[in-house]
Amino acid sequence: MSKRVEQKALTRERVAAELAAQQRSERRRRLLLAVGAVVVVVVIIGGLVAIRLVGGEKKTATKPSGAADSQLVTALSSIPADTFNAVGTGSSQGGPSEITAPALTAGGKPKVLYIGAEFCPYCAAERWPVTVALSRFGTFSNLGTTHSAADDVSPNTPTLSFHGATYTSQYLAFTGVETTTNEKVNGQYAPLDTPTADDQKTFDTYNKPPYVQSAGSIPFVDLGGKFVSAGATYSPDLLAGKTQTEIANALKDSSSPIAKAIDGSANFYTAALCKLTNNQPSAVCTSEAVTAAAGKLGKS
Repeated sequence: MSKRVEQKALTRERVAAELAAQQRSERRRRLLLAVGAVVVVVVIIGGLVAIRLVGGEKKTATKPSGAADSQLVTALSSIPADTFNAVGTGSSQGGPSEITAPALTAGGKPKVLYIGAEFCPYCAAERWPVTVALSRFGTFSNLGTTHSAADDVSPNTPTLSFHGATYTSQYLAFTGVETTTNEKVNGQYAPLDTPTADDQKTFDTYNKPPYVQSAGSIPFVDLGGKFVSAGATYSPDLLAGKTQTEIANALKDSSSPIAKAIDGSANFYTAALCKLTNNQPSAVCTSEAVTAAAGKLGKS
């Protein structure tokens, strides 16, 4: 073979070797890019999961019920009379309806019976005015805080809970029943409180027409056998995104939409309760707002 031919052969071998090296480098680069893309996707997904978990703690009740702190309880029982008077019946969609039935009592006092459930968004809304109204006649202990269910309408509505709570008053007795939690076990909300036979009979007898509009609605409230209420008196959506403390603080501002709904409903409940207590305490029952609300109480 001539020297020129040998040089051409060596050149071809060198070119082939360089091409092979380039191909190996390209394959390696593509592989690294592919691996990098997978890593980026994993990191993004992991970040989204972390964000969802962190954010979810603010919107979802992690326990069926927690304890309301003393400041929250105090805020609910110290709304100024001027605020109640300025709100009047506010934006409440109506108060309890008067019924004809035997007196509902406990320990010689008119009894208020509440039956609801922690998952229920309408119960979540209505606990606020019920608690505010009753706090004008007595004192709650061991009041709870919770949220409505995350998978129902108006999800995670911030609210209170009567599970485990006690109520002390010289005028009234109170029984609060939360039949289930806001968490599901095997597809059903876990049971919580069981009504007594007498309370269940009251619920079955008066939570239907003609006493209320539709049968079996919750929350159901019977005020001494003289008034009943079923369902919510305002939309739970009004409370979306709020904390219990923010709601309680808003109740002192008569211009707040939250105050107009909750304080307005509370004035209706207070007017009904004053019918049970012979207008005691006088400072509450003869106030401008309660007197006005008394004239608007509906009759079934």
